Amino acid sequence: MDIKSETAVSRRGVLVGGAMTAGLAAIPAAAAPAPAQQEQPMTMPVTLTVNGKKQTLEVDTRTTLLDTLREHLHLTGTKKGCDHGQCGACTVIVDGKRINSCLSLAVMHQGDKITTIEGLGTPEHLHPMQAAFVKHDGYQCGYCTPGQICSAVAVLAEIKAGTPSHVTASLTDAPRATNAEMRERMSGNICRCGAYSNILDAMSEVAGTNA
Repeated sequence: MDIKSETAVSRRGVLVGGAMTAGLAAIPAAAAPAPAQQEQPMTMPVTLTVNGKKQTLEVDTRTTLLDTLREHLHLTGTKKGCDHGQCGACTVIVDGKRINSCLSLAVMHQGDKITTIEGLGTPEHLHPMQAAFVKHDGYQCGYCTPGQICSAVAVLAEIKAGTPSHVTASLTDAPRATNAEMRERMSGNICRCGAYSNILDAMSEVAGTNA
C-alpha cells in the first residue's frame, strides 16, 4: 500500500469515528439508563429524658447515643475520643449506671433517664465532684474531664450500693472507696495528661475518705 492509500484509510477511520460519536450524542437522555436511587436510611422515633428534660427525636437507627447528644441535642460536653469504647471520654450516666455512649445506639434507650456533664451541675452550682476536680486540679487539657467526672460520680454510687469490682477482697463485705477500688473502677477512663492522682484525691474528698 502506498502513502496515498494509507492516508485515505486514516481519513476514513477518522470520519467513521466522528460519525459514531455524533450518533451517541444524539441518543435522547430518556433512553440512557437512570442512575440507581440511593436507599433512604431507616429512622425511628425515640424519647429520652436527658438531664431531667424529655426529648422526642426522629433518628437514624444507626445513630449512637453519643452522636444524638452532640449533634441532635447540642450537648457537646460529652466528648468523642476514640469512638471505640476504649477511652471513656464519652461516659454518661443512664438510669444511674455509667456507659460508653459511643457504643450504644440511641434507639436502645427509649424511655431511659440520661445524665450528661451538663446535667450534674452548672458553673454557679457545681456538683460536689465538679468542685472537687477544680480544687484538686483533676484535669489539665480538660478533654476527658466530662467523662471522668460522670464516671467518678457513678463509681462512688457503685461502691455505696455494694457492687464489687475485680479488686474487692470480699464478696460478702461492703466495698470501701479505697485507692485500689477507685483506681480499678476508673481504669476505663484514660487521662492522656496523667492527672490520675489528682482525680483520686477529688474522688476521695467526695467519698469522705483518705484513700
